[in-house]
Formats: sequence, structure tokens, C-alpha cells
Amino acid sequence: MLLTALALLVAAGLLTAGTGYWAYEHYTGRVQRIPQTFPTNAPVPPPSRGGRNYLLVGLDSRSAVATTGNDAKGALWKYGDQRSDAMMLVHIPDDHSSAYVVSLPRDSWVDIPGRGRAKLNAAYSWGGPPLLIDTVQRLTDVRVDHFAVIDWNGFRKLTDAVGGVDMSMPDGERRHMNGEQALAYVGERKSLPNGDLDRAHRQQNYLRTVLEKVTTSASLSDPLRLKETLDIFTDTISVDERFSDTDMRELVWNMKGVRAGDMTFMNAPVKGTGTEKGQSVVHLDKVACAELWKAFKESSMAAYLSTHRVDRLRAATN
Repeated sequence: MLLTALALLVAAGLLTAGTGYWAYEHYTGRVQRIPQTFPTNAPVPPPSRGGRNYLLVGLDSRSAVATTGNDAKGALWKYGDQRSDAMMLVHIPDDHSSAYVVSLPRDSWVDIPGRGRAKLNAAYSWGGPPLLIDTVQRLTDVRVDHFAVIDWNGFRKLTDAVGGVDMSMPDGERRHMNGEQALAYVGERKSLPNGDLDRAHRQQNYLRTVLEKVTTSASLSDPLRLKETLDIFTDTISVDERFSDTDMRELVWNMKGVRAGDMTFMNAPVKGTGTEKGQSVVHLDKVACAELWKAFKESSMAAYLSTHRVDRLRAATN
């Protein structure tokens, strides 16, 4: 979920602290790679024209120990033990001037290859990264170029590593949250009027707040504090095995000028909610989604946003 935040943090930190090429090699080389991330014997959409797409995932794991990053003591995936609680498909244009983040509601009622209709978050539980990627690619016809995952143990550590976050509340106030409090904030659903959709906006609001903090914080000029924070980032995030050190360094460098205000956060278009097999679900709007994914594939998101109404994250969300 925080791959882009990692890239921005590293870029801002390295440029400020002047640690140079060694730090690029050191930290990108430490990020844990996931073997056999991508599906085999499955259709692969053509690459997007003029950009790349990243699937960022936050895991709701039953494990009491870390399952992602170099700190992992438990399995990244074990049948039935983890569900993808947060899923964001991110498009970054080739000019790296912006990023477009679309949350896929975890309760979306979709076709899961070999399993039939079910909630989207069940794909990871049943088949780990390959089945989730296959499901998302078939759902969107958008190629997933890279994949990143963090579990909630890592989420708490990352939040505390940056000194907590000051979240915007509906009344305009900002509330300081540590890792445990932030996790409760992004995980809440039942008390929110729009359920899963409002939870997705909370997750987006959290990510935007972290980005704002790490790209403006004076602590980035403190080499010791910066090193400690980067150590936590690389200890808690896992990425696909195709995401090479070179790819990561290029992303870090090319995104160094991007700030939270250059990013657009939105939810995938939905028709509404309902009940399937006794479960509360979200029904995606197939026609509206097709137009969004077409913009992903054509790297025409700026034009799309100028002509379409979207469920976009506001300046302050609940």
C-alpha cells in the first residue's frame, strides 16, 4: 500500500540528506522480493500506453507475527489466513508528473478464476498474489506491472516510524494518531454511512497524509532519523520479484518531484451495494469502470477526470 510513499520518502530523504548513490543501492536492495508473484497460464492484458500500473495491497492477516518485508516471521500467504483488506491500483504516467490511485472495494462482487463469484478480497485468501493479480487483471483488463504488499503489523510500525499522522476530521480538526489508532481508523467500516467505500477513502486519506508528512518533514534532514525510518520501510514491505533494484531506483528518482497534491485518489465506480449469499457486497458499475480502465490503458487519466464525475477523495474526509 505504501510503495509510492516509500519512493517519495527515499527520494526526498536522499536529496535532502545527500547520502548519494550508496543509499539508493543499499535501500532498494534490501526490499524483500516475493517469488512467483504473477499468475501462470493466465491471460495477460497488453501494457498500458505511456505509463505503468502498480497493485498495492494491505493485508488483514491473522498471524501474530510479521508476514511481509525483511521482518517477516510468518508466511506471506497461507490458505485462508490472509485477506486483502486494502487494494489500490495505481497508474503512473511515463512523465512521472502525477499518480492516479483507484481503490478497489474489498467487498466488490466479482468473478474469481476457478472459484466463481465472490468478494474481491477472497482472491488473496484463496490463492495469494497470483490469484489476486489474475482476478484484478481479468476484472479491469489492465496489466499489473508491479505488486507491493504490507500487512497490518508493518502498517503500525511504519506509522510509528514517521512519528504518527495528523488526520483531517470532518469538523476540520486534525487528530494525531499512532500506529494502532491509525490502523483502527483505516479499518473501520460498520459505523460509516457508505461502509466499504468510506473505508477506502479513509485509507486514501491516510496515504495522502503520510505523503504530505514525509515530503515536508524537517526530520528528513536528520540522517539518523532518516536511516531509522528507511530501515522500517524496507523491513515491512514486500514487492514482486520482477521489480528490480534498477526499476526501483528509477522510480525513486523520477518521482522525486511529486507531492501529495499531484496525486488523485478515487474509488472505482460502483452501482450500489447489496447482499449475495448472505454477505454484504459492493456492485461495481461495469460501464463506468470500463471507461476508467480504458483511461488507465491509454494513459489518459487527466482527460478522463476532466470529463467524468468520480468518487474522489475530498480535501478532508471522514
